[in-house]
Amino acid sequence: MPSTATATQPTIEKDFYRIGEVSRLTALKPFVLRYWETEFPMLEPVKSPSGHRLYRQEDVAMVLRIKRLLYDEGFTIAGARRHLREQSGPESESGAGSSIAAGGGAAEGAAQLLSRKMLLDLRDTLRTFLTLLERR
Repeated sequence: MPSTATATQPTIEKDFYRIGEVSRLTALKPFVLRYWETEFPMLEPVKSPSGHRLYRQEDVAMVLRIKRLLYDEGFTIAGARRHLREQSGPESESGAGSSIAAGGGAAEGAAQLLSRKMLLDLRDTLRTFLTLLERR
């Protein structure tokens, strides 16, 4: 049977994963995962009776979200933490549908995403110019 894993999320077949397995699935070092546990309160793997970290499926998904925010989208740790808090806050749980129904919720989110992409592109362009200027 062919794998249905995507580039952003591997196929998750088990209920619990040890830190080494999560490390391989996400291409992150175990010390990075342990550090992120201290920085992101929403990342809380359970501990086995022997003290081993056991990541649930939702923990692995959260690690992948954090990785995307930090590595792909250029968030700082504090910015990623704030973004995840806002995403999982009471407004998104109870009022996400009402904000879209109230008009423009989806368009506003798309505009913010586009603005963020434009800013990241601008940052990369400015870094390129700076590198060129430093060579002179």
